[in-house]
Amino acid sequence: MTSTTATKPGEHYEPRQTSSNDDWKPDPSKSLPLTPARQRLIDDIIALYSCEPTVERVKRYTPDCVYDDQFVYANDRYKMAGQWFALPKLFKASKNEGYEIVKNEKDLIQFKNEQSWTFRVIPKTATINALVSLALDPATAESDFIQVKYHKDQANDKDYSHEGLGFSFKKWQADQVAKHMDSPEVEAFAADKAAGKDEVRKYGDGKGSAPKLDL
Repeated sequence: MTSTTATKPGEHYEPRQTSSNDDWKPDPSKSLPLTPARQRLIDDIIALYSCEPTVERVKRYTPDCVYDDQFVYANDRYKMAGQWFALPKLFKASKNEGYEIVKNEKDLIQFKNEQSWTFRVIPKTATINALVSLALDPATAESDFIQVKYHKDQANDKDYSHEGLGFSFKKWQADQVAKHMDSPEVEAFAADKAAGKDEVRKYGDGKGSAPKLDL
């Protein structure tokens, strides 16, 4: 799947928000309706979370995308592919317990997500609730194959500062994983290492440019 994406790199599309609480447990019965094309996008993202990566599913991201969560900051699709294809090596299983679409706008979809992760080495399952924000590529947002410019996963009421040792580790981890994956699927995205990038946005205590959002 190829497409003409918007020219600004993913860093320009970061959604930011804080909340008065960190209760991101979804109620699927309250989920907003989606068009068929947007539902297919969400189905692919949920499959990626569920340790079911494919090359076509990773193509849901633009080459210059950003993925941002509490453990990872990956700023191109090659690094993003490394993360998704590494998950089945780290987790025995990942089960989606439910999700709730809470915002469906022209260039942004947000949903509360509940995912249960079963580790391979440690016989333990952890269930995590998070707010997932998908900033859509403006060039494909109304197409049959929608792509994502910025994917943010927030597990609590704070947003990310992109500063300090914690962020340095997040970025280092993403930089290293793809390089050390012996995976033809990851190498299918090697050309994306040259995708456009911009300076990482930094926000001090994490509250900068992060309006309060209560869902």
